[in-house]
Amino acid sequence: MSVKSAIHTTFTTNEKLDVLEELGHIPSSNSHTTCSESGPPDGGFRAWGTVFGCFLIQFCGFGLVLVPLVRGIYQSIALEQILSIFWSLSSVRWIGALTAFLALSVTLISGPLYDRGWFHRLIIAGSLLQSLALFALSFTKPGQFYLAFMFQGVLAGLGMGLTYGPSIAVISQHFSKKRTLAMSFVASGTPLGAIIHPIMLNHFLNGSVGFARGVLASAGFVSALLLIACLCMRTRELPVPTVSCIVVAQKCFRDVLFIILTVGLTLFQIGFFFPVFYLQLDSIKHGINIDFSFYSVRLKLAIMNAASFIGRCMTGIIAPYTGVLNLMIVSTVACSAIIISMIALSDTGSMVLLGLAYGYFSGIFIALMVPLVTSFTPDLSELGARMGICFAFAAFSGLLGGPISGALLGSQYRWWIASLFSGLMALVGSLMFVVMRLMIYRREMNGKYH
Repeated sequence: MSVKSAIHTTFTTNEKLDVLEELGHIPSSNSHTTCSESGPPDGGFRAWGTVFGCFLIQFCGFGLVLVPLVRGIYQSIALEQILSIFWSLSSVRWIGALTAFLALSVTLISGPLYDRGWFHRLIIAGSLLQSLALFALSFTKPGQFYLAFMFQGVLAGLGMGLTYGPSIAVISQHFSKKRTLAMSFVASGTPLGAIIHPIMLNHFLNGSVGFARGVLASAGFVSALLLIACLCMRTRELPVPTVSCIVVAQKCFRDVLFIILTVGLTLFQIGFFFPVFYLQLDSIKHGINIDFSFYSVRLKLAIMNAASFIGRCMTGIIAPYTGVLNLMIVSTVACSAIIISMIALSDTGSMVLLGLAYGYFSGIFIALMVPLVTSFTPDLSELGARMGICFAFAAFSGLLGGPISGALLGSQYRWWIASLFSGLMALVGSLMFVVMRLMIYRREMNGKYH
């Protein structure tokens, strides 16, 4: 047996045991207490340095390009100036939707390339595209929506797609028992970026710096952080997959649990973005003071992102005790109930409470997505390809969820229809995870995991 084959066998065996423990299939006393030399080290300077680098990737990716810059800053801080550039508020939302779609769907390409050892090339290329998109955006002139769409929607989305999946999947090379903790810390980079970047951009755009120089300064700051991230992240020498992507896809489509997982994530995300898009507008139409509600665009983002940051950080602490799948069920059911409860939104207190609750539980959901996919990946040399397949389906639901909810809302602002639809879709998605839990329990009873 070759050295690489021995490494692959030992690594896969240890991972299977850790996955069972992580999902709650077997007690921790039955698992190995130490990792072999070929297994993930579960710590060390290189491992935590990689976590920090991946954290910066999320901080500069979804933390800047998607959440505050497109939806928050461009819709609240310099509204009149930005609308003159991007034509309309709905156009700005389409830019954000396209960015999110590309960030997830491009994982279908970057995932298999990551499996084949292209990690550093993907990270460097994606970082360059993100930096280039921001620098180019600073030269956008009023009325040039097509340029903003290309730079912020397409170019930045492609860059995020090249970095998002690999920057989380690489954590599995360094961590096994602490994998969920490390991945949740990486995922917390997005809400932290969504809190810090608006403060900086608000100072630039509303001050004497102006739009062009403000975005240019932001681009320099982000580029410096991305450079640090590229220098911090390291990979371990693991065997290259011996099967093609087509074979991996065939294996996925024969894996019932993986299919249910993908369907659950896809259905859930149809309703997932409804509070993010419409909570502020909902508060206006339900009689909350319009001045406060306009100010609450910023406040809502701060509340939801702060709660999301806490939720993502807490995930790594809670999940080892509850199990990844069990915690996913709790978070998705809670999110579904909160979305439906938007029907009862009536005052400022209820809006703040909904923002806090939804930010917290949605943060848990986001932090658990990759650990859950990882837990149902028997061979981690195929993790990138499996993430790509799963996220490609979820990307379409994220792209369509907002427009569908807006169409149901209509000019009559029928909030109960849109809220009920989004909440029920999210609830059906969460029920898929309940089905997974029942199937696993049944297999446990039949002795399949023993």
